[in-house]
Amino acid sequence: MTPSTDRTQAFHRLHESGCFVIPNPWNPGSARLLAQMGFKALATTSSGIAWSVGRADNQVPLDQSLELIRGIAQAVELPVNADFEGGFATAPEGVAANVTRALATGIAGLSIEDSSGDDASPLFDFKLAVERIQAARKAIDDSRTGVLLTGRSEGFIVGRADLAETIRRLSAFAEAGAECLYAPGLRTDADFAAVIKAVAPRPVNALVWSDFTTVARLAALGVRRISVGGALARTAWAGFLEAAQEIVDQGTFTGLARAIPGNALNDRFAPS
Repeated sequence: MTPSTDRTQAFHRLHESGCFVIPNPWNPGSARLLAQMGFKALATTSSGIAWSVGRADNQVPLDQSLELIRGIAQAVELPVNADFEGGFATAPEGVAANVTRALATGIAGLSIEDSSGDDASPLFDFKLAVERIQAARKAIDDSRTGVLLTGRSEGFIVGRADLAETIRRLSAFAEAGAECLYAPGLRTDADFAAVIKAVAPRPVNALVWSDFTTVARLAALGVRRISVGGALARTAWAGFLEAAQEIVDQGTFTGLARAIPGNALNDRFAPS
């Protein structure tokens, strides 16, 4: 296993220039397959992980999440970024304590978001949101692990699609110590360009959840990192549900004919 420090350093280098795709596995098996395909880094997905254990997104307890993240990080030699949701706490000191625990899983990066989980007020108050990023930053600095910190503002996916407020938050997160900035839900070239300009020279992560853009297009805008969130997991579940529903509804099995052969998967997972 490549030492965590080497993977953390490699992860930082990826953010220095160019554009890379960081796909999102949801278990050790999907992580290993993505690593074999030549990706340079991976990122966990809170939704994909939750669905894999029969829960809704953001409903997996901290201890279980840490073990699942650890399993993915230890399954591959690549740098792994942890989708650490909101830090599993509201108060900054709670975020700091939980981030410290996450740093022991072997990850090379983690993200902290400003989504509160409260439908009436879905984003944390601005001051508190910034303090939470500061707390995560201090926990990482105190650990001397060099784990890369991503600050996420969730307005565009929680019903608060206000570009100016998103930029205000991301800019403040950068000042608070976030090394990469991320606003999931952005879709237009103009919005991506505005965020990139506002937080420059800090790198920006773009979320791609459907076929509305391309790697080349985002790279030309200046996006440094592209993730797909739970989209790969949803794609896998789509095939599973379609084939199973056919059996229930029609008593036929044509969906199974599209499955990858078992020997092909065995070959991919065989000891090297």
